[in-house]
Amino acid sequence: MTTPAEIQFKDVDLDGVATASGAVAIFVDADGKLDAGARKANTLTRKAVARFAESEKFEKMAAGDVATIAYPAGLTAETLLVVKLSRRPSSQEARKAGAQLAKSQGNADLTVCAGSIARADEIALGLALRDYRFDSHKTAEKPSKSSVTFMVAKPEEVAKSAAPMAAIAEGVFFTRDLTNEPANILTTDDFAARLAAMHELGLEVEILEEDDLERLGMGSLLCVGQGSDSPSKVVVMSWNGGGDEAPFALVGKGVVFDTGGISLKPAGGMEDMTMDMGGAGVVSGVMRTLALRKAKANVVGLVGLVENMPSGNAVRPGDVVTSMKGDTIEVINTDAEGRLVLADVMWYAQERFKPVGMINLATLTGAILVALGHENAGVFSNSDDFSDAFIKAAGSEGEGAWRMPMGKAYDDLLKSRVADMKNIGGRMAGSITAAQFLQRFVKEDMPWCHLDIAGVASVKSETALAPPGATGWGVMALNRLIADKYES
Repeated sequence: MTTPAEIQFKDVDLDGVATASGAVAIFVDADGKLDAGARKANTLTRKAVARFAESEKFEKMAAGDVATIAYPAGLTAETLLVVKLSRRPSSQEARKAGAQLAKSQGNADLTVCAGSIARADEIALGLALRDYRFDSHKTAEKPSKSSVTFMVAKPEEVAKSAAPMAAIAEGVFFTRDLTNEPANILTTDDFAARLAAMHELGLEVEILEEDDLERLGMGSLLCVGQGSDSPSKVVVMSWNGGGDEAPFALVGKGVVFDTGGISLKPAGGMEDMTMDMGGAGVVSGVMRTLALRKAKANVVGLVGLVENMPSGNAVRPGDVVTSMKGDTIEVINTDAEGRLVLADVMWYAQERFKPVGMINLATLTGAILVALGHENAGVFSNSDDFSDAFIKAAGSEGEGAWRMPMGKAYDDLLKSRVADMKNIGGRMAGSITAAQFLQRFVKEDMPWCHLDIAGVASVKSETALAPPGATGWGVMALNRLIADKYES
C-alpha cells in the first residue's frame, strides 16, 4: 500500500532556517506582513523575501499559492518556498497551501516554518494528500521518501490534532490504490484479501462466497459475475467503536472490471473500467480511517465484488433474475450492472444489521457526468435531513456534492412487461432512473442516500489535493458525517 509522508512536528528553531537542507517554506500574509520564520529568512537572504512580497507576482498570487526562490543566498536549502497565507486561514486555504507545498517540494526534504499560523494540521493534511504517487508497477528506480518537518509554536498540540487527519490520509490513499489498481491485479479474490487484512486494525471482516450468496438468494448480484472466472463475493467490515446502538451502513459497488457484459462497451476508453469498483474503494477507505482513528461509532461497510465479463455463461439482455428481496428484474442492458449488485447488498445490510441510516456509493452512470461533470457527485435521497447532513459534511471537506431529483414519473420508466421491473429506464434521466431502481431496495423509514461518483472517483487531470487518477473522493466527507452525526 502507498503510505502518506510521515510528518514530524517540532519546536520553532529560527537558527535552523539557515542550515536546513532541501527546501524551506515560509509564510507571508496577503498584505505582505512577514511572520517570525519569514523575517528570519528575509534577514538571511538580504531582504529578498520582502522584495518579493512587494512584487507584482506576489500580488497576483491567491491564498494558498506557493512561489519558489531557487538557490537563495544565505540559506543551505536549494529552494525557498514562499506561501501566501493569512495567519488564520480557512480550512480549504490551509489544505491548498499544503498541497501546493507538496507539488513544489519535489523529492527534497522539506522544513515548514509554520510558527503560530492557525491550522498547521490542515496544511499538513493537504501536503500529505497531494504527495501521492501510484508507481508500484513501474520498474524504474523510485526516489526515496523525503522528510517533512513542521516547526510550530506548540508541536505537541499540533501533532495531537494532526493524528486523526493522518488516519484520513491513509484511508484516502487506500481508496486511491484500490481504484488505480489494474484489474489483473485487483481481482475479486485480491480485493477481498486486502480487506481481510484490515482485521489487524481492529475491524471485523467477513467474506461471503458464492455458495453463501446463493443461499441468501442474491440472484441479482450473482447474475452480474456469472460470465467471469473470478468468483463473486460480498465483504462485510464492521467497526464497533460505539455503544450498543445499531450501526450506520455504507454499501459500495465493487465491479473490479466492467466490459459491459453481452451489452459490450466500445473499445475506446474501456481500460478506464478498472475504476468501476470506486464505490467499494471509498467504503474500504472510510472503514480503514475509522479503525485507525478509533472512531467512537458503530459502522458497517459492505462491498459487492464482481467482474462483468461476456462469455457463454454471461447474463443476457432479456433474462429475468430474482433479487434477495424477492423482486424479479428484467435485465434489459447488462452494462447497467452496478445497480444489480447494490440491490442485493443493500437489502442484506438492512435485513442483517437494521442500520440507523444507509449510504451507497457507486460509479454508476455516465449520465451523471453529463449532468455534473467532474466537479460534483450526484446525491439522491429519500430524506431531506439526511441528504442535507451529507452535503454539509462534503462541503466542509471541500468535496463537491449536488442533490438530484427523484419522483414517481421517473420510477414509472422502470416498468417491465415480464417482471417486476427493468434494470434501465431508457436514455433520458439515466442517473435518476438508476436511483429510482435502488430506492426499491430501501425499506420504509430507512434514511438513505445514493451517491453516484462516476464523475469524481477518477479523473484525467489533477485536482486540488490529488494528482491525475483516483481521487479518493468521499472518504473525508463520510468520515466527517460519521463524526458529526453518529459518534458518541
